[in-house]
Amino acid sequence: MTDVTGDTARQRWQQRYDAALTGGKVRDADWTTLSGVEVEPAYGTEDSEWPGEFPFTRGLYATGYRGRAWTIRQFAGFGNAQQTNERYRMILGRGGGGLSVAFDMPTLMGRDSDDPKSLGEVGHCGVAIDSAADMDVLFDSIPLEQVTTSMTISGPAVPVFCMMLVAAERQGADLSKLNGTLQTDIFKEYIAQKEWLFGPEPHLKLIGDLMEYCAEEIPAYKPLSVSGYHIREAGSTAAQELAFTLADGFGYVELGLSRGLDVDVFAPGLSFFFDSHLDFFEEIAKFRAGRRIWARWLRDVYGAKTDKAQWMRFHTQTAGVSLTAQQPYNNVVRTGVEALAAVLGGTNSLHTNALDETLALPSEHAAEVALRTQQVIMEETGVLNVADPLGGSWYVEALTDRIEAEANAIFDKILEMGGSDLRHDHVEALAESARNGEDPITQGLLRGIEDGWFMSEIAEAAFVYQVALEKKEKKVVGVNCHTESVSRELEIMRVSHEVETEQVRELAERRAGRDDDAVKRALEEMLAAAREDRNMVPPMLEACRVEATLGEICDALRAEWGEYREPARF
Repeated sequence: MTDVTGDTARQRWQQRYDAALTGGKVRDADWTTLSGVEVEPAYGTEDSEWPGEFPFTRGLYATGYRGRAWTIRQFAGFGNAQQTNERYRMILGRGGGGLSVAFDMPTLMGRDSDDPKSLGEVGHCGVAIDSAADMDVLFDSIPLEQVTTSMTISGPAVPVFCMMLVAAERQGADLSKLNGTLQTDIFKEYIAQKEWLFGPEPHLKLIGDLMEYCAEEIPAYKPLSVSGYHIREAGSTAAQELAFTLADGFGYVELGLSRGLDVDVFAPGLSFFFDSHLDFFEEIAKFRAGRRIWARWLRDVYGAKTDKAQWMRFHTQTAGVSLTAQQPYNNVVRTGVEALAAVLGGTNSLHTNALDETLALPSEHAAEVALRTQQVIMEETGVLNVADPLGGSWYVEALTDRIEAEANAIFDKILEMGGSDLRHDHVEALAESARNGEDPITQGLLRGIEDGWFMSEIAEAAFVYQVALEKKEKKVVGVNCHTESVSRELEIMRVSHEVETEQVRELAERRAGRDDDAVKRALEEMLAAAREDRNMVPPMLEACRVEATLGEICDALRAEWGEYREPARF
């Protein structure tokens, strides 16, 4: 690949790497093997693709992890805000680089802890958050202006985000400097996880409002993490996970364009969240193919001109569905393999699951082992030394091409479901469609959701795998082979029922001590913004400032927009 200047691909890479080196963007570290052999930052032929070059199959940066290692971002949350704050401080104190908040089921469904539907669920699968006051406690002594924070929540993502902003304000933070990621991805809820509040259109309005607000007010913050993790955990194949997720991402690009936003401004605020499963090479190929597909669509279809707008940045979590209750210490090995695949695939941040997560919330000991798993990979294995070390492997390159082809076939099906006669390779026609404000991918997504197509595809893939397990064509150590063991039962962490009792008591006190008239006015202004099609983030932010609860905000919107009910299917 020689360009008009006569430079080869390797020479162009070298120029980018040297510029990074001169600019102080390469870390001063030991770049040798364990035996002391010095290695190059990247390898390839003069004309092969190199890291940092479009379409970024081999990574976003010429420097690879020599410029910056992936962020160790451990997912945690349980009980009340104080208990989770203690776990966060442990993670950060022992070398974690960022936080990822897990919320309990009532919070995920936009309900307060004292809602009758919350009974027995408060604090059990994540932290309970009822109002901005809980966020104050959750991030006590953790400066939000300095620590990147990811929040895994979709249905009530916008009000929860507003509560975090209020907590940051109360810390005295400059909100424009906040950095982190909010999941917000509602398409995957309809496809796989089922944690929605409203129908698709109201949710998309809130997401569009959030994209606008962050682009203008908090440019470093990523308001939308498009999630394939839950799609894979529901039973999809690797190619389905990638294709469904990227298609969701294209839908959000179409949403931004429909709002009149500049793709080069808002697209860098889109990030991705993927599963890293146990088929080591397939996962690496999946990540490489994803970067390539996203870059080509963003440049050629949606008109993105900058590298940052074409980059598929992604967080990875090791596969929860691969963990077993039988012989749970085997899960440490599984997690280590999955984490290494994510790193060799070029992940930007990573969460490693704890060995006991298939049984309960992680104990402090198990959480530390999960953290140390990443640190051993980072500090001891030499994987930081070379960008895309498997690039050029015949097997990995063939798998990358295969997954890309499977994903393209799925894009064609989604376009067909949306009533379009275009295909993934009709690039000029797709670009013309985007310029005309059309949304063929979004229409296909909505039709696929309505018809149950995505769910049926995932269910079929899950069934095929389960049959293979039962026939022992696929093996799981400790489950359908090598079942003998001397392992003892783990001591697992349990959340006391007192957490719910105390959370409900504190919520009652908080309501009694606030200005109810101010809350009422703020909620009325929020609904007025919804009816007048104004951006809802500022009035929602004001509601959080006066301690409106999550349930009150979401209930007001439920009354306005109605609740979504999934169509019955047989």
